[in-house]
Amino acid sequence: MASPGAGTLARADWRGRRARSTVRRLAIVPRAPLLQAEYEEIFAKVPRLTVEVVIVSPDGVLLARRQAGPCQGLWHIPGGTVRFGEPLNTAVHRVAEQELAIGVIVDSLLGYIEYPSHLERGVDWPVGIAFSVHLTPSSAGHFRPTPDAVAWFAQLPDEMHDEQKLFLREHGLAA
Repeated sequence: MASPGAGTLARADWRGRRARSTVRRLAIVPRAPLLQAEYEEIFAKVPRLTVEVVIVSPDGVLLARRQAGPCQGLWHIPGGTVRFGEPLNTAVHRVAEQELAIGVIVDSLLGYIEYPSHLERGVDWPVGIAFSVHLTPSSAGHFRPTPDAVAWFAQLPDEMHDEQKLFLREHGLAA
């Protein structure tokens, strides 16, 4: 049984607040990304936690095209693996910077996306925690999508994970 206030702690953690010393201690442990062999060995056995950076504007939802890996060429919600000891809020900011070269402000937790298609193809089993975000004022002023790599979509493309299409449609974020 959860202790009183456990829900409050969970909500506080995703906003990056340090409610307990355990979280504070884990958050400062620097860890480099895994080597490919380590990645494959670990995530062949356990789910991989990711964050999904959902940005919606009057132009639609912002998607990026995978440049490498088993999903190369697919449009996707920008996202990435959460590193050991990394708070989810920090992971959202890191992914936005690395994948889109932008700063974002986290608005809300939208939900989660499971990817059975990855498991069916023998890739891995990611579970993405999706956050609604908006661009920082400085990023909004200079951000320009590149149509073949990052673009706004009023209608979701065919070349996209079905799980993400379903999630965006169920949340009223795309047609």
